[in-house]
Amino acid sequence: MSVVTEPNMSHRISGKPKVAVTRRLLPANQARMSELFDVALNMDDTPMSRESLVAAMQDCDVLVPTVTDVIDSEMIASAGERLGLIANFGAGYEHIDMDAANTREIMVSNTPGVFSEDTADLTMALIILATRRFGAAARDLYDGKWKGWAPSELLGHSLHNKVLAIVGMGRIGQAVARRAKAFNLGIAYHNRHRLHRELEEQLGARYEPDLDKLIAEADILTLHCPAGPETDNILNAKRIASMKVSAYVVNTARGSLIDEQALTAALAEDRLGGAGLDVYDREPDVNPKLLQLPNVISLPHLGSATFEGREEAGNKVIANIKAWADGHRPPDQVLSDLG
Repeated sequence: MSVVTEPNMSHRISGKPKVAVTRRLLPANQARMSELFDVALNMDDTPMSRESLVAAMQDCDVLVPTVTDVIDSEMIASAGERLGLIANFGAGYEHIDMDAANTREIMVSNTPGVFSEDTADLTMALIILATRRFGAAARDLYDGKWKGWAPSELLGHSLHNKVLAIVGMGRIGQAVARRAKAFNLGIAYHNRHRLHRELEEQLGARYEPDLDKLIAEADILTLHCPAGPETDNILNAKRIASMKVSAYVVNTARGSLIDEQALTAALAEDRLGGAGLDVYDREPDVNPKLLQLPNVISLPHLGSATFEGREEAGNKVIANIKAWADGHRPPDQVLSDLG
């Protein structure tokens, strides 16, 4: 557990804080930032190199990175003395070395809760797309292989009374459960801490403390954990082997949660029913074998890709910077690392 960083009043900015933004944001967010801050924007949206990130960190008060920017301990140690806030665009902050930031008394903020409903929508879509084998059906149609309706072709599975296993029952997991309940799915979940019984009843969710047991009983397994050492390859080869041959895996969280090589092998050998994936272990590089499998529906990390969500995330970043520049605690300050 990282030590909570208290607001450093010496970082109060008398003029406009100098802000470095690593990726292109929505026009409304960039326009507002330009009004409020001395901001350096990434207008062509090319991901910044490590050297460029280090240079920016040596000459700004606030860095605004995204999940694609790895901010490690060496980079933080070499940051300029004026850097006082890393205002992350996004809820996940596993790409930032929190211990190193706390050592330097650099605050870190994020944008929690903004993308929960959007990601839950996409998760439910992938559950439907994967179980109904829409990926394979669409390929046949686009490739000119469809010969017309047939009673025994391109069959998938119905959702009614299937067991949806949710690993990680935070905001997104709960939002998925609310949607799944409407499809008459049986909902079981595993979480670091059990939910209050009243909330379990509202969601129609059953707590399973044994993760291995939950995975083995799942008809559909959906992952909603943060990335980090505790969850790295949480769905490993052994757990994949324990799953039903008709089971489906859905991941809209982080690619590091799954042993991607083991998953690909199981899908290729028909030891699983299929998968719906929005995230990958080495983005943007994706195992080509995975993309070629007919029982997989793949998307390019679209969980948070809505105009509304991205703009609201930008608004949260701005609010965090303004509070910090005024000498106050940012409303979305990250108080600990992933432990």
